[in-house]
Amino acid sequence: MKKHFETEAIRIQTERSQFSEHSTPLYLTSSFVFDDAEDMRASFAEEKEKNLYSRFTNPNTTEFVDKMVALEGAEAGYAFATGMAAVFGSLAALLNAGDHIVSCNSVFGSTHGLFTKYFPKWQIETTYFKADACHTIEDLITPKTKILYAETPTNPAVDILDLELLGKIAKKHKLILVIDNCFATPYLQNPIAFGADLVIHSATKLIDGQGRVLGGIAVGRSDIIRDIYLFSRNTGPAMSPFNAWVLSKSLETLAVRVDRHCENALKLAQFLETLDVVKQVRYPFLKSHPQYEIAKKQMRQGGNIVAFEVHGGIEAGRHFLNKIKHCSLSANLGDTRTIVTHPASTTHSKLSTEERLETGISDGLIRVSVGLEHIEDIIEDLKQALS
Repeated sequence: MKKHFETEAIRIQTERSQFSEHSTPLYLTSSFVFDDAEDMRASFAEEKEKNLYSRFTNPNTTEFVDKMVALEGAEAGYAFATGMAAVFGSLAALLNAGDHIVSCNSVFGSTHGLFTKYFPKWQIETTYFKADACHTIEDLITPKTKILYAETPTNPAVDILDLELLGKIAKKHKLILVIDNCFATPYLQNPIAFGADLVIHSATKLIDGQGRVLGGIAVGRSDIIRDIYLFSRNTGPAMSPFNAWVLSKSLETLAVRVDRHCENALKLAQFLETLDVVKQVRYPFLKSHPQYEIAKKQMRQGGNIVAFEVHGGIEAGRHFLNKIKHCSLSANLGDTRTIVTHPASTTHSKLSTEERLETGISDGLIRVSVGLEHIEDIIEDLKQALS
């Protein structure tokens, strides 16, 4: 019988050892032993399921993967050292020289670098479509297109892409639909239910939720994960057992944490809409969001990221950061602590104004990763910084 999200996140565990522990222990070992020659032969021949080496599998990483597979409604998964290792490892395993990617242009900066700087070295090309122009996707597909790639909500402009539409396009053209679900987490959104073949997370963010460890994961169709696993066991981007242990424990509180994140984020977004100094607020569950109806269709709540634009461009953005007293200035997100970032002067400063605008980043855009502090304290800090 399928259990509720919160129960699966808490109760999926590795088999207990002879010590009958209630909470899964750490398995800090690089390798595992075998009973005899036949046990070793059969294990390496994959005739039996057994841990061989922690670069391949480990009880801690297996528990984390099993939870994420269940929570996303996937068939299988593989855990990586970082979110970007998950992006690169997954795509590198699936693509060959001459293949083509169609991707939304609003993707994480390192993913953009992978598509534009590194994949072309191996004759893998990428064509971008705008987040608000999904109707153009089919015009970009060629006989060489293999992957349709997107993030939703996008970073940092919080655009929403229609997962149902992407799923239909991918199925029609026999493409592999890959969705970065980092901002939503499996608690708020399940892209596989809308036709995604592979879902990727930076577990560093909300899945950890406390800014402690790095991690990434890819879950999806078993045949796709098999290719990713074989590639990764040879190239070595595996998650450490310690990080897997932390992240698996973090999943036990994901639902209650994200509920509070979303509650705080919506209240902050509603407050920001009342300020004259703010030109625009973008939050998926605000009725003013351009893709509000799509967000309501595919997300359970709006997430913890609020983006808003201040009058005055880059200097106003810098001034805002300098006046912050309580919130953190950091490039991370999904932490218990509220984090504010001004992309135009920091994370995306190397792009031209035109390039930033192409991805929805204006000079005055502020991204807030809304934390778990009392909402009145969060609002008060932003209010004084914007005054």
